Amino acid sequence: MSDTFFQPVSGFDLPRFAGVATFMRLPYVALDDPKVSDVQVGLIGVPWDSGTTNRPGPRHGPRQLRDMSTMMRAQNGATGVRPFELINCADLGDVAPNPADLMQTMSRVTSFYEEVKAKGIRPLTAGGDHLTSLPVLRALAKDAPVSMIHFDSHTDLFDSYFGGTKYTHGTPFRRAVEENLLDPKKVVQIGIRGTTYDNEDRDFADAVGIRVIPIEEFHARGVDSVMEEACEIVGETDTYISYDIDFVDPTFAPGTGTPEIGGPNSYQAIQVVRALEKVNIIGADLVEVSPPFDQSGNTAFLGASIMFELLCVMASGPNAHSSD
Repeated sequence: MSDTFFQPVSGFDLPRFAGVATFMRLPYVALDDPKVSDVQVGLIGVPWDSGTTNRPGPRHGPRQLRDMSTMMRAQNGATGVRPFELINCADLGDVAPNPADLMQTMSRVTSFYEEVKAKGIRPLTAGGDHLTSLPVLRALAKDAPVSMIHFDSHTDLFDSYFGGTKYTHGTPFRRAVEENLLDPKKVVQIGIRGTTYDNEDRDFADAVGIRVIPIEEFHARGVDSVMEEACEIVGETDTYISYDIDFVDPTFAPGTGTPEIGGPNSYQAIQVVRALEKVNIIGADLVEVSPPFDQSGNTAFLGASIMFELLCVMASGPNAHSSD
């Protein structure tokens, strides 16, 4: 049983529309607070979208995701997992970006996550655009490359944009492979689709051994078959989960910068996460929620629900008590 301090505020004690919004109504604990030594999973915001190349807005994602996450309750209705009773979770706040300096912000993110890792805390991140994953991986995979299961409609494996810009939300995993942060033979990308400029990203994936599962294969095989293969690819290795909300069809998640039609529905969006129950997860992120394009708030609510599902598998999986 976890420390009572780390329990979320119940909607029966304080209405969900009241109080200060934190991720899932958990206590806020700063990295310099003595209580942080008891935290096992830290929920972190990275409000930054300087890697965006089309429609901006994910810098506002963490705030909206916090607000929508107040609807999360104590128990997973499908799996029965009660994550807040299995591990100590807290909102660790936001990494403060410099919106005028992309490289400095990445250094700030890496430094923050190095401290998180040093304290034995596994991070669950709310982005931010998908470039956010690169500085996080620089901290988590500093000592050795890790595996990754990546849900997205784009590979994010391009070399550069606009004649040489190496750091955008379309390049993070190309850089991560080049920097030896990811073991490409233990990386699987699921849901890839949409029109393309060329085959550069897919050619790179083939050359280094990344398994790409396009959306046509996902729909033809179904969630169970695809996720069984994905879990076999990463095996028992340390694995990072990266989830771009544009993996989901824009009918269910319109509030994102680069939507692509033909994706999974909202139920499949959480099914794929539940299939990660045996994966050794060292960290995870949910990125590219863009509130300016999310008039109903449904995209952020889906994003917060996916984060709760990620928390459930982190709380009950094989790496659940790694900080003990």
